[in-house]
Amino acid sequence: MDSRDFDFRRVAQGYKKRPFLHKQVMERFQKEVTNQIFSHGLDVGCGAGLSSKALKRICRHVTGADISPEMIRVAGEVCEDAQGYEFIVSRAEEIPAAGEKYDIVTAAGVIQWVEQAAFLQNLQKIMKEQGYVLIYDFCISDRMKGAGNAAYTAWWHDRYLREFPKPYRNEKVWTREDVEPYGFSMLGQVQYEMEYEFDLDSFIEFMMIQSNVNAKIEKGGKDTGEVREWFTQSLEPVFGGERKTLMFKGYSWYLVTV
Repeated sequence: MDSRDFDFRRVAQGYKKRPFLHKQVMERFQKEVTNQIFSHGLDVGCGAGLSSKALKRICRHVTGADISPEMIRVAGEVCEDAQGYEFIVSRAEEIPAAGEKYDIVTAAGVIQWVEQAAFLQNLQKIMKEQGYVLIYDFCISDRMKGAGNAAYTAWWHDRYLREFPKPYRNEKVWTREDVEPYGFSMLGQVQYEMEYEFDLDSFIEFMMIQSNVNAKIEKGGKDTGEVREWFTQSLEPVFGGERKTLMFKGYSWYLVTV
């Protein structure tokens, strides 16, 4: 057992407590694309299972797939009291076909890490005709709703991002030309904002699993205790003992097999 093993467990447990904004994304999909109930859905990069729970709201059976065995274990815990789930360990580009092809696929916070061509080629093999793909992600922003916004925004840029710089991630926006060669049509792409209320402790726990924070912990720059203490000391003046509503930025891309 090494430090990375421990960190995978820490992050997986943290993902269980992430804001369940996935539900709002699914409601938007039903409003803007289709309100049908699907038969067999696939959740690519399911993480700790919150995105699978959201997909299950519009799908009778959900298969969640993730490259991390620890994430799959935690996803099973998150969804253990409900029927209609299956979880498998697999790379996004190699997810096997089920007995029944998938009529909807979701991918939350995943496409930054996939090999685009291999991913789309595999989806085409395992999906039904006229099947839908919902690619989405959301992230915390530098904005707080109401009183305290200026202090929070200043903390975000002047302290947080200086202490924990963003690691590289592929943020390419897929276009119609990117997906059509693989048998998909781009129905639409939307951006939006969402809100979530935190107290200081829950916000710190949420920030502890951000990718730039994890990067610094994994590289040995700081241990988790030091990081948590840094957040506590720097954020106490911002929260002032109150609950605060933070703004999230999100996007959704809607694809369909043709």
